[in-house]
Amino acid sequence: MDDQWTRRVWPPQSEEADRGAADLGAAQAGSTQVEQDLPPSARWYGTPAPPPRRRAPRWVVRAVVGFLALAAATAVIAALTLLILNRDEPVPVTRVTDSLAGVTYTLPPGWSEGPVAPVTGFTSVAARSDLATVMARPGVVVPATDLRGALLDLSELYGRLLLHGDKVDVVDDRAMPGGGWTRAVRAEYRDVVNQPAYLRVTLLTRPDGHTVMLLGLAHPDQPGLRTEVDQVMAGAK
Repeated sequence: MDDQWTRRVWPPQSEEADRGAADLGAAQAGSTQVEQDLPPSARWYGTPAPPPRRRAPRWVVRAVVGFLALAAATAVIAALTLLILNRDEPVPVTRVTDSLAGVTYTLPPGWSEGPVAPVTGFTSVAARSDLATVMARPGVVVPATDLRGALLDLSELYGRLLLHGDKVDVVDDRAMPGGGWTRAVRAEYRDVVNQPAYLRVTLLTRPDGHTVMLLGLAHPDQPGLRTEVDQVMAGAK
């Protein structure tokens, strides 16, 4: 019999259909191979898929962020506190001891000891900013009868050096109870720039016969500054 009668002719087959059938067969064969490679449970229920990612609730995220911010702020505050507590703070000096002059004087609040006296010969200095100053220096042996005369010479000398006043008035001139003499003057100026200044010079006597000179200056001459200068010099020992 002729082969054309034995071939299937309906419905007519095309090359595309033949290729589609071949691809379908290959896909079914591949699927069968994959199913053979899977465990029995996967064959019944399908290939296991990874579980979906669970996102934390928004209130949890906000709570965590707030806690981290609070912890960071606490750490910063603690570090600053330790830095402040461990910082070397200058200890306020309330008493100046001048071993060269052999004198000690106490400072009121707001005063501090200076490293070097601004006038030659003085061995210690204390000041309240640039408004008031007290200095000390060792002196020579002065007989008790010549004590006031020596003080007058010193007062006039340092008045010319430090005050340069157009008018100088004596406001105090007396003997010290513990031995010595003190004298204070007030200088005024004709110009409108310089304000009045106050100068006190004290000469103390020591048991060995030597003297100690104290010099105090307040500029401008104000009641509060003058009182502090007098307080420091009167308490010198």
